[in-house]
Amino acid sequence: MRRWIVQGSWVGMVRYGTAALAGLCLALAFPPLQWAGLAWVGPALLLLAGEGAAPAQRWQLGYLAGWVWHGVALSWLWEIPVRGYPVLGWAALVSYLALYPAVWLALVGTAFERARTWGGRTLAGLGAACVWVALEMLQARLLGGFPWNLLGASQVEMIPLVQLASLTGVYGLSFLLVWFAAGLRAAAAALWTDPTRRYGWMRELAVPGLAVLLVFAWGWQRVRAYTEGERRLRITVVQPSIPQTWIWDPQENGNRFRTLVELTRQALQEPTDLLLWPEAAVPMFLRYDPVTQAAVTGLARQHRIWMITGSDDAEPRGPAGESEEADYFNAAFLIGPDGRLRSVYRKMHLVMFGEYIPWVEVLPFLRWFTPITGQYTPGRNPVVFEIEAGSADAASVSGSAPVRAAPLICFEDVFPHLARRFLEGEPDLWVNLTNDGWFGRSAAQWQHAANAAFRAVETGRPLIRCTNNGLSVWIDPLGRFRQILCDKRGSVYGAAWAVWEVPLPDRTALAGGTFYARHGDLWGWSCVIAAVAWQAARLRRRTGAVAFADSVTDQAPRSGG
Repeated sequence: MRRWIVQGSWVGMVRYGTAALAGLCLALAFPPLQWAGLAWVGPALLLLAGEGAAPAQRWQLGYLAGWVWHGVALSWLWEIPVRGYPVLGWAALVSYLALYPAVWLALVGTAFERARTWGGRTLAGLGAACVWVALEMLQARLLGGFPWNLLGASQVEMIPLVQLASLTGVYGLSFLLVWFAAGLRAAAAALWTDPTRRYGWMRELAVPGLAVLLVFAWGWQRVRAYTEGERRLRITVVQPSIPQTWIWDPQENGNRFRTLVELTRQALQEPTDLLLWPEAAVPMFLRYDPVTQAAVTGLARQHRIWMITGSDDAEPRGPAGESEEADYFNAAFLIGPDGRLRSVYRKMHLVMFGEYIPWVEVLPFLRWFTPITGQYTPGRNPVVFEIEAGSADAASVSGSAPVRAAPLICFEDVFPHLARRFLEGEPDLWVNLTNDGWFGRSAAQWQHAANAAFRAVETGRPLIRCTNNGLSVWIDPLGRFRQILCDKRGSVYGAAWAVWEVPLPDRTALAGGTFYARHGDLWGWSCVIAAVAWQAARLRRRTGAVAFADSVTDQAPRSGG
């Protein structure tokens, strides 16, 4: 008995240790280290940890791996400069996200144990990949969605592989990684059970390995065949690097605005077509504060440039003058060379507990868990800004057709399905205004940019990110980080500015668009359907097997002895 207990303890320690290692591999596959190869190994280790475990234990192992993964990867949440709240927010978010790998291992764990043939193991690997993608689709939508650090985003530097996103979205890469990881698990099992078979393990990796090679070859060819459009747009990006404590302090509004304007005047010594300021760059209401509006529009008018800036906005709930109540918005404004406010986009997807408190009417105590005192209202519709070519003195855009820019505010650029809604306006490029100053000088800025890069590949349009303290960058339609803004000391977090000449895709190329641009999450939803069908078939077989076993037991002859 003692021997069994000791042996069981050791097995348990190995299981939980392997699960924790799997989570650590998944965490380290993302910035700041971004060891992308570990993302191919993490799911395999998780499957090995669950080998032979009871259903409840598989759940625990998956939850442990998820906690290590997201706990380490999202540790930058501790950088929020508010006492107490970051720890609570980090723990709550990690506890929620850890449910997804827990559910995945609980659902797919036994599939490999029951697969006795090579074909069965191959089918199990495909099924496991479909379930993973189905859970990512749920993660991107449930409770408002949080598609941050989806597994495929870890491969952002593997440019040939990243091209798969133009067909399937980022979910296609997640599928590929999990499928290959399932092959790794089968190969490891083959080596363990029959090490004398020289090529047995290679057979397990043959099909997923071939799929990876084909995707890489196709992506490499796509990169080689890529040509830049002839149209160019000179864009000036200003990164003020305002501390978050200033942004929360109304008494610092004047200082932060003067810092921004001074940095901008330095930047505008070089000719440009479009000036970008980050999210919430203007501390006062741009539409309602005459002094602020005059200063901002005066810059555009003086230099004859177009300008996009972040600022809060408000709208009375009733007829003007009849009600003091108003809806407040996190907004982006387009200002013309004549100084007029041409258009406004209001952020549609707000940050939970950062811009609004969910269920606060029913659960008022939730106010205790967030530093915010008010709430924003989400915008209703996407808006595409039109920048008229040739209207600015420095205009370098050829042709008379206006340039169309789709604005995304804050982490809206990590939502594939939300970004795709803007495509009805036929934008030429994406413009993301964000403030990652909440998180100091951490990995948050790099993870944000890595996740956002897939919007460029998915839609075939460049993405220009203007941030408060990093990572300001422009990303081409192949997902390559072409130019990253750094200060004089080489830091991405400091105050700086840059002028980039960004090639715009030809309109003929945009008219056809990528497969993902035309069809959206067709691959993701197909994986959802396949995952449900696979699980239903497994459940039906298991139920049938139990029923057969019961009938055999009932009909078995009884011994008279």
